[in-house]
Amino acid sequence: MELEGITQEFEESLEELISKGNGKAGMVLVVGCSTSEILGNPIGKGGSLKLAHELYHAAREVAKKHKLILAAQCCEHLNRALVVEEKAMEKFGWQQVTVMPVEHAGGAWATEAYSQLSHPVVVEEIRADLGIDIGQTLIGMHLKRVAVPVRLSRKMLGKAVITAAYTRPPLIGGARAQYPDKKLR
Repeated sequence: MELEGITQEFEESLEELISKGNGKAGMVLVVGCSTSEILGNPIGKGGSLKLAHELYHAAREVAKKHKLILAAQCCEHLNRALVVEEKAMEKFGWQQVTVMPVEHAGGAWATEAYSQLSHPVVVEEIRADLGIDIGQTLIGMHLKRVAVPVRLSRKMLGKAVITAAYTRPPLIGGARAQYPDKKLR
């Protein structure tokens, strides 16, 4: 599949997640993306900065359109830390760590995010409202406590598995509890 087609499918998957997860301005969207897996290589073995560039540009535009805060997850070599704008880190009180992702320590996706942001920082952990995982990068650790799986129409991006979720507040109180009629997010 050509780069343009992959990028278009990625945009469509992001839009579908935002729609199904009732994405709203100010929410945090975490994206984990293995360009290696998209290209049919084992995770961490054969990524592409060119592909990461195209995909990050697409994700940034979708996030901007919906006024979402985009967080790009690094690979396991940086403990799945996240690249975000400094303003987002300050707003949410996230803990900054000292590192700069590079292609083979952080991954192509995070390296591209770091190079594209105005004031990039790397943070150790977040609690995101929405998440999409391309290539089984394990973003779950960065979602709020109650994640709701989203069944996207597309199951694969290139050769990579797509997994998505939104979050909702925990339901508490048991059998006698009452809940608002409105849909929880």
